[in-house]
Amino acid sequence: MCRSIKTLFNFAPPATDEEIRAASLQFVRKLSGFTAPSKANEAAFNRAVEQTFAVAHRLVHSMTTNAPARNREDEARKAKERARVRYGSEVGSRAVGSRGN
Repeated sequence: MCRSIKTLFNFAPPATDEEIRAASLQFVRKLSGFTAPSKANEAAFNRAVEQTFAVAHRLVHSMTTNAPARNREDEARKAKERARVRYGSEVGSRAVGSRGN
């Protein structure tokens, strides 16, 4: 899964169209292997982003749950703590490609 694609369901306030579109773009980039498509593939790429957005929007806004809505700030804080525990306090200083266990 792309690390930049975040869970969008069950948050207060609900996910915005911009957040859903950004996740759709990241998904299409991952599938295609292109950050930016060539001119020859641009129309297909953009069409895929729009279609993915439409499906993702319907999904996020049609699902239901009995769980209380999550708070974005609380979830971000928890994610930072998980990263700190996993990678240590100097997350950004690790060399690219290094694997410390």
